[in-house]
Amino acid sequence: MNLPNQLTLLRILMVPALLVVSTFRLPMGDYIAAGVFILAACTDGLDGYIARRKQQITSLGKLLDPLADKLLISAALIALVELDRLSGWVAVLIVGREFAVTGLRSLAAAKGVILPASKLGKIKTITQIVAIVAMLLPDLSFNLVNINFANLAMGTAVFFTLWSGMDYFHKAGSLFKE
Repeated sequence: MNLPNQLTLLRILMVPALLVVSTFRLPMGDYIAAGVFILAACTDGLDGYIARRKQQITSLGKLLDPLADKLLISAALIALVELDRLSGWVAVLIVGREFAVTGLRSLAAAKGVILPASKLGKIKTITQIVAIVAMLLPDLSFNLVNINFANLAMGTAVFFTLWSGMDYFHKAGSLFKE
């Protein structure tokens, strides 16, 4: 069990903590939830960096890392819906895209094709993280030209979520020609 895989497992273990802290409406819960989420999100970039830099990429890491990412984002979105800070359709759209792209990658892998993470996918992840943090901290949200920053950030995340999903399917179009 190398350090990148330990960081990934830590991210998975932080998901229940995020759900408890965010949904039980504890004193300072919004700030603690945002802190847990930010820490977990940081482990995502860190585990990948260490794995590549120290050449510690493993089959377990290839399986767990995307699973941990999807669990973290999905749990945060579900918590935001529970807190009535996010419409359910937005959460379903984002989580649905993740399932669709995961299925596409599985289909590609079965055909011997690798679909690497794209720049759009990385932008999607960053915008989702920013939007979730903004929605976890409603007291710190501010207005830009009469538009709430958290809503603007989530709208941006939805845009990049859809765009990156369409990009993956466009690039993999040949997989569907049978």
